[in-house]
Amino acid sequence: MVFLFALCLLLSSSLVFASSDAEPALNLTRHEVGFLALAMFGVAYALAMIEEVTELRKSKPMVLAASLIWILIAAVYAQKGLGGQAGAAFRAGLEGYAELFLFIMVSMTYLNAMEDRGVFERLRIWLLSKNYSYRQLFWITGCQAFFISSFCNNLTTALLMGSVVLALGKDNRRFVNLSCINIVVASNAGGSFSPFGDITTLLVWQKGMVPFVDFFVLLIPAMVNFAVPAAIMHFFIPNEKPAALHEKLTMKRGSLVIIGLFLLTVITAASFENFLDLPPAAGMMLGLTYLKFFSFYLQKTSEKTTKSEPDDDKIDYFAPLKYMNNPHVLADKARGREPPFDVFTKVANLEWDTLLFFYGVMMAVVGLSFIGYLELVSHELYGDLDPTIANILVGIASAFIDNGTIMLAVLTMSPEISQGQWLLVTLTSGVGGSLLAIGSAAGVGLMGQTKGIYTFTSHLKWMPVIALGFAASIACHFWINDRFFTL
Repeated sequence: MVFLFALCLLLSSSLVFASSDAEPALNLTRHEVGFLALAMFGVAYALAMIEEVTELRKSKPMVLAASLIWILIAAVYAQKGLGGQAGAAFRAGLEGYAELFLFIMVSMTYLNAMEDRGVFERLRIWLLSKNYSYRQLFWITGCQAFFISSFCNNLTTALLMGSVVLALGKDNRRFVNLSCINIVVASNAGGSFSPFGDITTLLVWQKGMVPFVDFFVLLIPAMVNFAVPAAIMHFFIPNEKPAALHEKLTMKRGSLVIIGLFLLTVITAASFENFLDLPPAAGMMLGLTYLKFFSFYLQKTSEKTTKSEPDDDKIDYFAPLKYMNNPHVLADKARGREPPFDVFTKVANLEWDTLLFFYGVMMAVVGLSFIGYLELVSHELYGDLDPTIANILVGIASAFIDNGTIMLAVLTMSPEISQGQWLLVTLTSGVGGSLLAIGSAAGVGLMGQTKGIYTFTSHLKWMPVIALGFAASIACHFWINDRFFTL
């Protein structure tokens, strides 16, 4: 039951490798084009990291770098008469990004629909009525993210819990920021001990490197990975309680059905992947139709109103942005009334800079992989280094490069390592993406959802604490699972 951004890049990498079987790709790792591509990627990444200083939106340098990298690759391949091969590799990467984009679009559509129906406001009022402190709410949302992501993908988990945190912390940006970091770490850790929780665990299981039940020995190391940074961040959460609420809020008509349809959509996406070998994004698009038909039902069964007053219950949730300049909408705004709900209006307000930045990162990494650097690094890792050091470095690299791609390369090499080492690389590649905000789809999704509250830089400030949890989980794995380290 997984779909991470990892899967998108994994699919593109698989296509690249498949095309290479028919016609070997050029090795440009020692070519000036390869060196220049690395330099451009490094400069663009550095500019993205200092976005808050330069005030240059991070998507601009990264998309430019990705474009230039592929121009250089295409030029070399065209000179060799292999232009079609470069084009096929680019399209494979673009296909992966399209899957990510569609997945996020459907997820956000459902979350916006639930928000409009009052689901998250109702949950917020319920939690606040319990008089929990911000610190207690921090742990509640983190633990929920950890366990939900063990059977649901980390992207959906992060978006769902992010909506809850945004509703709870309306008046406290620091709580929202730290809670989002906690959710990213928890979502990645929760998926690392379940065969269905992450693309890396699924790959290792399907290749037969680790039996199904043995993955669950990573539960305690995964909990340590989540708990260590959370315990430290706990003391930086405001030691106060949000204003208690004792009011009652009734969710709008159809709210519970929409929640059920969202769960059905997640199951559909997982079934498409596991049973039909179709991309999860295809299942998500089918799930979108569930909501569209239900919205039609809401329209047809809503109470009739006078023609002079538009009926909020009879809104076409999925019409194009036709309500933007609608005279009824403008009149409602003038009278202080809430305009009709239009889900695409809210989707249009997503953080597009983050999504375009992710496009740049993905296409740049696919380009560097196509040049040959990924294979080169993989051979260097398991050629001379101790397996433990190599597997730890794989985890660190997953903060920069997609963990599915790295795991695919490791499995392709099939190094002679013990089951304990296979479990180690599964753990490190799964949780290593938490080191940076862009290391996993969970982080990228939350950056887009929170729109400036949770950012790349705010996550980077807590990287040493997250790294401490990363190291502690590795130590815990060696301590409690030492019996697996004999060949």
